[in-house]
Amino acid sequence: MTTDMGSSARRENGTWDAQGVPDDDRNLEALGYVPSFKREFSNLATLCVQHHGASIAEIVSAFPTCGGLYTASAQLVPKKHRPIVGWTVGWLNILGQVAGLASTEFGLSNMIWAAVVVAKDGDYAVTDGKVVGLFAGLLIFHGILNCLATRYLARFTTSFVFVNLGATLVIVIVLLATTPRHEMHSGSYVFGSEGVINQTGGWNNGLAFLFGLLSVQWTMTDYDATAHISEEVKRAAYAAPAAIFVAVIGTGLGGWLLNIVLVLCSGPFENLPGPSNSAFLEIMALRMGKPAALFLWTFVCLTAFFVSQTALQACSRTVYAFSRDHGLPDGGYFGHVSQYTLTPLRAIWFTTIFSILPGLLQFASPVAANAIFSLTAIALDLSYIIPIFFRRVFQNHPEVQFTPGPFYMGDGLLGWAVNVNCILWTLFVSVIFSLPTVLPVTKDTMNYASVITGIVIILAGIWYIVDGRRHYHGPASNVKHDSADPLDETGTDEVMERDSKKSLS
Repeated sequence: MTTDMGSSARRENGTWDAQGVPDDDRNLEALGYVPSFKREFSNLATLCVQHHGASIAEIVSAFPTCGGLYTASAQLVPKKHRPIVGWTVGWLNILGQVAGLASTEFGLSNMIWAAVVVAKDGDYAVTDGKVVGLFAGLLIFHGILNCLATRYLARFTTSFVFVNLGATLVIVIVLLATTPRHEMHSGSYVFGSEGVINQTGGWNNGLAFLFGLLSVQWTMTDYDATAHISEEVKRAAYAAPAAIFVAVIGTGLGGWLLNIVLVLCSGPFENLPGPSNSAFLEIMALRMGKPAALFLWTFVCLTAFFVSQTALQACSRTVYAFSRDHGLPDGGYFGHVSQYTLTPLRAIWFTTIFSILPGLLQFASPVAANAIFSLTAIALDLSYIIPIFFRRVFQNHPEVQFTPGPFYMGDGLLGWAVNVNCILWTLFVSVIFSLPTVLPVTKDTMNYASVITGIVIILAGIWYIVDGRRHYHGPASNVKHDSADPLDETGTDEVMERDSKKSLS
């Protein structure tokens, strides 16, 4: 990676101060946006906001706006394609983020109830009502937290870094210290074929292994979450992509080590997942005792708590950007920033309430609820590869002005290889994750994730043709320019002026 390519172009445009430090607000205005949030997230606070890919970091570095890759998609295609590309990316991204937020919060609810079951020695019944009730309560609590001013959100996010990394390290050390050597599984069980347990009911081991990637792909997604608060981050063109890189390396290595130790110390497979329905917690309780396990489990839950907090941050910023561009049927109502907290309160509560709905499906059909949760990786990753693909397709088009940011892989073999691999891998896993994971296929084992994703895209497409194209013209600037605006898809100064007033009101 290089950190200086494109610097001369930025200096010529006057977006650097006298000390050579990029002026974030002027950079944002150069992209066609009035800065709408306070920049109080430090580099450390943005660390572990979510996960990434190098291709996404490259685009985020060039377009550090709260709309993330949704906004960037408009500048990576010719003008005539911007509305339909922005519409598709926007709806896929919002769908994936809402599903990801709901599934993370639902998982946290189950984790908390699992601790109650272990504390009661298995003598406690967890009902759907208890799980969904706690899930909704947690979402509302996160909504309240997200209403705080940016400086308070920054402190929460900073705390998450230490809780996440610290809890992982301590759990690894304690598990290894409390598991007798003769009770640890062999290397062939942990890394080889001895530990392969196929519970798919008929799929071969190779496909069963690929199904196992779902949990990893679900965790390592929402790569551009840092971009969604880039209008609140100092030195955003550096901080946002740097946080993405460090998060992937740090969480990737930490998660890999934790999984190895968990399998190594897991004990008999038939005893899992146990009464709590959480294999992770049961392994901890088995090896370190119930008191120690529950104490450390508190920090595991805190990690999920902070993930939900940042997921709500990211999703609300996308809703804000999409509403600001008139992509929602709300007349721009949710594209508003509070003059008191300088956060998008309307978008926060819309996201919070809307994210409760998938959890309510648990009462009607757990299969449908799981399908909503499972489509997270499919919808989000597809929304990412669209701008990555078009950046390469239209890189020489006269209407596409891609000015590299501080993180840039170049137009040589490295950049092309990373981008192509990112696109092919996403398409591959999207097919895998669309297959039923258990045979035979029945109404209860069918994988509805791809069906729901397809239905949403089809309905969004119909809506765009019938009505959306009349008021949505792609990610639009909220700056009123005297000359041609780089994102002037709306064609009217009145719309941009109105959005600017809303953002600054």
